[in-house]
Amino acid sequence: MNQRAAPLVASLLENSDALRLDVRRLDSGAVLVDAGIRAAGGLEAGRRIAQICLGGLGDVTLSATAGRWPVGLSVTTCDPVLACLASQYAGWSLSAGSGKDKFQALGSGPARALAAKEALFGELGYRDQAESACLVLEVDRDPPAEVVEKVVHDCGVAPQRLTIILTPTHSLAGMVQIIARVLEVAMHKVHALGFPLGAVLDGAGSAPVAPPAPDFLTAMGRSNDAILFGGSIQLFVRCEDAQAADLAKRLPCNASHDYGKPFATIFKDYGYDFYKIDPMLFAPAMVVVTNVASGRSFRAGSLNEELLAQSFGN
Repeated sequence: MNQRAAPLVASLLENSDALRLDVRRLDSGAVLVDAGIRAAGGLEAGRRIAQICLGGLGDVTLSATAGRWPVGLSVTTCDPVLACLASQYAGWSLSAGSGKDKFQALGSGPARALAAKEALFGELGYRDQAESACLVLEVDRDPPAEVVEKVVHDCGVAPQRLTIILTPTHSLAGMVQIIARVLEVAMHKVHALGFPLGAVLDGAGSAPVAPPAPDFLTAMGRSNDAILFGGSIQLFVRCEDAQAADLAKRLPCNASHDYGKPFATIFKDYGYDFYKIDPMLFAPAMVVVTNVASGRSFRAGSLNEELLAQSFGN
């Protein structure tokens, strides 16, 4: 996946001026791409970064819609298990320092599959091999040298062959690359529900692009709500109809007892403790599971324009 993503990374760097990105090489030799901290970034930058996060195994497109929120995105992938779980999922915990200066982030992108630090890779039976690596961090400040050194070491690449992309939540690029996880969120819940990943053949998803917000809490809430209330996905599986029907029933976000309020409100109600929120909440609003073995499709969940409007501001 790092090999597949390498041309996408190269194109991002070559077009950095047009994409309003700030690219610089650190003392270590690693390349740091600012997509929304000091640099302006934008929708197209976010779209390209989202494709990099998929490890070169998927496409992300932006389109105009006739709905209340005119800008939407769609995600397709030829291998949802690897693209979403082995690359796009933000599962690599990275930290350095302590106290107020502590840096903490969850890394996503194909570099995860080189380091393979998460137990998930043992389940997937996959580990990447490549001479270059790319990691995406959803942060609003540069990672310290200690974190960059760890990524270089764990990925086993030369520092000059590592690219780290920074996409803060409040930025346009950050908002796009987060919402482009609409299919990944579904795949993560598929895994959590115990559905056999080998039965998943293909998938696609779509969601509206939320308006950014200058404060982190509002921005985080909107990015989640775009998927929870406006996201829809279709999975193509090969299994028994009963399995497909059960997956469809349990997969949407409204199957969670925490469903019913904008995410920022839920977060506040739990005292800003993310881990008190029902993990089964994180899923698209509407799902269709199509069993190619029988030709039958099973649908569950629904879009919620009212809650989306509450979250997005009007």
